[in-house]
Amino acid sequence: MFGRRRIPVWIGSILLSGVVLMGQVSCGPQTGTFADVLFVSTSGSQRAYSFVVTVSSPDIGCSQYADWWEVLTAQGDLLYRRTVSHSHILEQPFTRAGGPVPVWSWQTVIVRAHMSNVGYGGVAMQGSVLSGFEPTPYIAGDFAPEVETQDPLPEKCHF
Repeated sequence: MFGRRRIPVWIGSILLSGVVLMGQVSCGPQTGTFADVLFVSTSGSQRAYSFVVTVSSPDIGCSQYADWWEVLTAQGDLLYRRTVSHSHILEQPFTRAGGPVPVWSWQTVIVRAHMSNVGYGGVAMQGSVLSGFEPTPYIAGDFAPEVETQDPLPEKCHF
């Protein structure tokens, strides 16, 4: 009688990925207010690692965008900051590389992102080059607030 209708694989992929084709592109989980670190990978050598970080953020333009990601010691000291000079409205999540980051392969660090208008508060990752990185529920938005004003800071948002 009625056969099952099949949809092309590419349509199913779009539906399952969370992409909305009516006005907003949303490819990753977003908290709505804060920038979330979704993935961290590393390469390089002792005390000179490159970090590749994927961030999901509710960017709307220069008034609200993820303006940096950073690497902190477990105690909250800033080791490295990768600034971002433009919003990523149509590129979510976005991935950027940075370094060299002066860490030891065994050293536990925190990677978190910052929103231009509200600061810290999204999902952060914790781990090491050797063990990899996992989301951590232990890093609140008020962890190490003093680093927010340390250089380098973004000079200007271009778009």
